[in-house]
Amino acid sequence: MKSLNLVFFIVFPVLLSFSSSGLCQVTDSESDIDPQKMINAAEEIMVAANTCALITLGDEGFPRARAMDPFAPESDFTVWFGTNPNSRKVFQIKKDPRVSLYYLANDASGYVTIHGVAHLVNDPQEIENRWKEEWAAFYPDRSKGYILIKVSPLWMEVVSYAHGITGDSVTWQPPILEFDRIK
Repeated sequence: MKSLNLVFFIVFPVLLSFSSSGLCQVTDSESDIDPQKMINAAEEIMVAANTCALITLGDEGFPRARAMDPFAPESDFTVWFGTNPNSRKVFQIKKDPRVSLYYLANDASGYVTIHGVAHLVNDPQEIENRWKEEWAAFYPDRSKGYILIKVSPLWMEVVSYAHGITGDSVTWQPPILEFDRIK
């Protein structure tokens, strides 16, 4: 029940509050946080994590979270995944492309949550470029059984005690870094 409350009271409201404006602009009550400090902390957490949670919205409107093996984030925090084109997540993204990604620091001292828009990519060249040999057993026929998910970030939240990045002392609202994206 505790985990259900976590998903409902933390993840679900976050999924419903997407917005974007400004290129790498920090917005929170602690406006003295350096955006580059947030970027560095986020990259460190994301690269070190072996997995992240990809959160989509299911048909009934509830968040659906699953562990994923992401590729390293690009310099603009675009994140790519490989998956089965017949998976639930693919159908959920087709219906509503708003997603969240959640990375927990290896020592649990912080996290990164990216909120963005997912795109399904079936381009053969991209598929060739984004492949991990350890996945071969899961995708015996890459040409038919493998598709990419590209997540373009709109904004992200970063908490890293190791970097001195914490949430508001009263509300616990984490600092937010917004990305300027063309919709």
